[in-house]
This record gives sequence, structure tokens and C-alpha cells, in this order.
Amino acid sequence: MIDLSWMAWTWPTAIFFIVIFGLIALMGVWEYASPGGSPRTGILRFETTRGDRLFVSLLGSAFICLGWLWATDLSLWYALIVCAAFFALVFRVV
Repeated sequence: MIDLSWMAWTWPTAIFFIVIFGLIALMGVWEYASPGGSPRTGILRFETTRGDRLFVSLLGSAFICLGWLWATDLSLWYALIVCAAFFALVFRVV
């Protein structure tokens, strides 16, 4: 058995990774069901696919959470709301 005592495996940490893996799996199923996903040019002025938009939204959400931790003492649940809005905005506009 691998010793994972070096990391604080809490339920929020586990849920975080489960959601990330679930999103990637869901994107794979979506790509299998509807290949291609019709790349489009959005506000960033370059062509993006669904996978690109997922990557941008995950990366942006990580920076939103880090900035939230740096800027405020409020709960990260509020940052989750901001991240969800960012996710929807990226998939709609980018």
C-alpha cells in the first residue's frame, strides 16, 4: 500500500479531484458521442474546442481560488460561485 500520510486527504480535497476527473470523463463521453465539437472563434480571437474551453476554465478557476485565498478571509464557497460563473462565461464567450 502507498503511504499517503504526507498529504492532508480531506473530503473537500477528494471531492475536488473527483469533480476534475469527472469533468474530464464527461468531456470524453461528449466527444465520443459528438466528435469534433465544432471549433469556434470567440472573444480571445483564436479557435477553441470544447476541451480547450474546459482547460481554460479549470486553469482560470485555480487562479480565482488562489487569488481569493490571497485577497480575503471569506470562505472558499464564495469563490466556488465565482468559478462557476467563470466556467459558464468561458463556455459561452470564449
